[in-house]
Amino acid sequence: MNIKSLMETRDSFGLLVLRVVTGTIFIAHGLPKFGWDGGEGSLAGMAANLEQMGVPLPYFSAILVGSTEVFGGALLIAGFMTRVVTAAQTFAMLVAVLMVHLPNGLTGRGGYQWALLLAAAAFCLMIEGGGKYSLDRKLSS
Repeated sequence: MNIKSLMETRDSFGLLVLRVVTGTIFIAHGLPKFGWDGGEGSLAGMAANLEQMGVPLPYFSAILVGSTEVFGGALLIAGFMTRVVTAAQTFAMLVAVLMVHLPNGLTGRGGYQWALLLAAAAFCLMIEGGGKYSLDRKLSS
């Protein structure tokens, strides 16, 4: 597989809408992990939660998750390396569903509906690509 085939995409305008909305939500979801929400969120807090769940290298994992959400969200909005970014985001959200939210049920407090929806949106973009209005399209033309 070459880089050009990785960046090929469909022409749908709907992919732009899905990409921008999903990317924005990922950024908003990731900023607190870096303490950029004015609240008590931080990488150390995220790492402590991951450590309690038995995740190896919890601080490094917190950086990876936060970066996947914040920087991956920005790349998603631009439509750059859409398939690579959304593969990481899909994985991160499925892990969140299984390790964090599943015991709370689909719609209960702390339920997995939001993480599952983000995983589904990212997965769709991974399959379809960034769309006509993406840097991927521009660079693969």
